[in-house]
Amino acid sequence: MQQTVRNIKIDFENFTPKWWAWNAHIHTIVASQFSTIEKCEFERIEIPTPDNDFHEIDIAVADTDKPMVALFHGLEGSSDRYYISNLMNTLYTAGFSSAALNFRGCGSRLNRQRRFYHSGETESYQTFFEWIREHYPNKEIYAIGFSLGANALVKYLGEESENSLVQRSVAVSPPFDLKEGSLRMHKGFNRIYEIRFLRTLIEKLEKKREQFPDLPTFSGNSMYEFDDQITAPLYGFENADDYYHHNSSKHFYGDVKTPLLIIHSKEDTLCPFEFAPLETIEENPYIQTLFTEKGGHVGFLSSPEDWVNRSILKWLQW
Repeated sequence: MQQTVRNIKIDFENFTPKWWAWNAHIHTIVASQFSTIEKCEFERIEIPTPDNDFHEIDIAVADTDKPMVALFHGLEGSSDRYYISNLMNTLYTAGFSSAALNFRGCGSRLNRQRRFYHSGETESYQTFFEWIREHYPNKEIYAIGFSLGANALVKYLGEESENSLVQRSVAVSPPFDLKEGSLRMHKGFNRIYEIRFLRTLIEKLEKKREQFPDLPTFSGNSMYEFDDQITAPLYGFENADDYYHHNSSKHFYGDVKTPLLIIHSKEDTLCPFEFAPLETIEENPYIQTLFTEKGGHVGFLSSPEDWVNRSILKWLQW
């Protein structure tokens, strides 16, 4: 069984936001659109899946005995996103190897099978971790997920519990309640994000329809409707509510038996902090938290810069 972290005291640096980053949207958008990207040298390869599909991964192997860190991006992201690229560089500089998974359809080309990915699709995680264990048997496996990737990581850790292949983990801006996050995305300024997500999701759906003409059709204008009309039937759920209920990370924190650090802003507008299962999280001796008063969704514009990556690195090195 993994070592609990209840009595481990890590001197995390306080999050100090840049003086001009006065709300969550600034943190989220400026970090996403204007971050300097520094990615270490890596190799992009494909690994097979049990259902005759593939995942594209970016892998950077350091010449050390330090762990391999598996990285998981967010909704409609990829291994090219700033938070993945810069973290790979930080890890490599510190002597860690890393491998960033592109969910199905999020790499350089569309995947072969009918399915894409969703917020609770943990089969890909198991496939990825088994691949790492096979090819790098002398390295421990650590894992870090962002947003949707964090939600599925927590779900994997809860489902596998003592049998998890991961020795240490981080969840950055996980959606605690998928339904509430989906509904919140349809309100106010959050509609900007929703429109962007829907645009690429619909584009992929229509491109895949050329191969699978019987795919369900989308006639709505919200993420909730997309999940109700597309995601749920595509993956065998009754409707959006059923999909959200079975996959929200809030249901899995109690079963996590892998040291897990949760980084989340209390002002996150896309994955509202108010729905975090705080009592369950606080009672689990394997979980530590960094809940900031300020910050955005995945984006934390800090002074000095790179607070998130420094915090992650400190967690991985204790």
